Amino acid sequence: MIVEEHDIFGDGVNVAARLEALAAPGGICVSRTVRDQIRDKLPYPFQDMGVQSVKNIARPVRAYALRPEGLAAPSHPGLRASRRRLPIMAAAAAAALLAAGIVWWLWPETFLPRAGKPADPATASATPMPAPPAATSISQPLVAPRLSIVVLPFSSLSDDREQQYFADGITEDLTTDLSRLAKMFVISRNTAFTYGNKPIDTKQIGRELGVRYALEGSVRRSGGQVRVNAQLIDAETDAQLWAEGFDGDVGDLFAPQNEITSRIANALKIELIAAEAARPTEHPDALDYIFRGRAALLKPDSRDSYAEAISLFEHALALDPQSVDGQISLAGSLASRVLIGLSDSRRADLARADELIGRALAASPRYAFAHHVKGQVLRAQNRWEEAIPEYETALASNPNFVYALSGLSQRKLLAGSIDEVIPLAEQALRRSPRDPQIGTWYGTIGIAHLLQSRTDEAIVWLQKAGSAAPAKPFNHLYLAAAYALAGDLDHAAAELVEARKLRGEGSFSSIAKLKAGGLWRSLSPKTRALFEATYVVGLRKAGVPEE
Repeated sequence: MIVEEHDIFGDGVNVAARLEALAAPGGICVSRTVRDQIRDKLPYPFQDMGVQSVKNIARPVRAYALRPEGLAAPSHPGLRASRRRLPIMAAAAAAALLAAGIVWWLWPETFLPRAGKPADPATASATPMPAPPAATSISQPLVAPRLSIVVLPFSSLSDDREQQYFADGITEDLTTDLSRLAKMFVISRNTAFTYGNKPIDTKQIGRELGVRYALEGSVRRSGGQVRVNAQLIDAETDAQLWAEGFDGDVGDLFAPQNEITSRIANALKIELIAAEAARPTEHPDALDYIFRGRAALLKPDSRDSYAEAISLFEHALALDPQSVDGQISLAGSLASRVLIGLSDSRRADLARADELIGRALAASPRYAFAHHVKGQVLRAQNRWEEAIPEYETALASNPNFVYALSGLSQRKLLAGSIDEVIPLAEQALRRSPRDPQIGTWYGTIGIAHLLQSRTDEAIVWLQKAGSAAPAKPFNHLYLAAAYALAGDLDHAAAELVEARKLRGEGSFSSIAKLKAGGLWRSLSPKTRALFEATYVVGLRKAGVPEE
């Protein structure tokens, strides 16, 4: 909150305004931050309302309700009142909470004794502060949100003080990066650091903080290398779900920090979605179906994997037609199916995707994931120029959003900014080297090499693309052109056969039909000339007729 002479504003006030709309008539609604500050100090009973997505607030807010009947509950005799006085008491309680928050924010530091050191009597108030009234804790057991995690302080396996700073930096950066992920509930670093240098009981931490997962790890420096180990723990069962080591060159000790933390965050995103999708649920709700749909998209790209994901997202929207995540996920799947050449109903898929993403952005105009999917839909509609600002908007909110990096790299390729393509795709590769969509990134790098007549490099990357995503017909088509340019006509013919088999009867039958497509017409003049001089020449050599 920012307090000026005649005004109070800031993010805290914005959150309060949204919480006001969630409160029952005559009741009070507070955020988790407020509830945690007063839970052991004031005898007000709060009911957990769960995680709420509210307008113009980027991250979900966990809300707690103080209802009128709670104020008059027999278990709190000091708060008994007639129903006629409930609105007045609710307003008074709200004012008390707000005043307490402002006093806490503005209270002079000299009045607050530091740990282990009494307050200086020369600077403290002459009138002693009254002791707070005794209060009985009335907190309820926390219900952990589905995607909820605490990043515990990473330990340094060395007495080197500089490495401890590095370990703390890893912890802080991971907390920040994970909080950018859609629908992720992340415990603040201040709370997480209170568990530093203590024996860790993950189940107890999960109960205390109300989270399903905990991330812990360590940092070790050896010569010119630094290694970061990370483990994802299920806080309900104490089972280790995932563990991996990440290496970086030291040089400047802090140089690899951003890359390592972004790699861990992107890997965790995949692992958490898979873990949530695998949880047994007797009566799945919309969010369960969304997790299952996203888990289906983690499989290798194929007609079946897209059909499965789309069906699950449709189930989610049938249960909750206003689900923004359901709308975005379904729109993204439909657009991606068109982009990789696996759609049998291109026009219908794009019409539905366009309508869904329009609704999602109207409800959540600042949602990075929504802007990325809007870029995908525009790409699939061959509206390349309009797609660029959508990816850039997504990256402005989350610089480590690998799918927006990938989309932007492909857009740069088609616009003719070839020199920018490979660095963007390589950023995505570095940040998520085991990503399910890695075949697309390999392919983009391979095409960039092909257009610049670096045929040998193109073959290497296009082979990787074909191995990572064998069901994508265009990977095989580009590889056929590259093999032919290198004089390997046998392999070129085999890749051409595979591309036609995947795309369907009569596909890729002539150069003229390829050029008649919307993609060819939307290319910039520079890119079209590069395609003519390399890709098209290669296809002719591979045996694709002119007409």
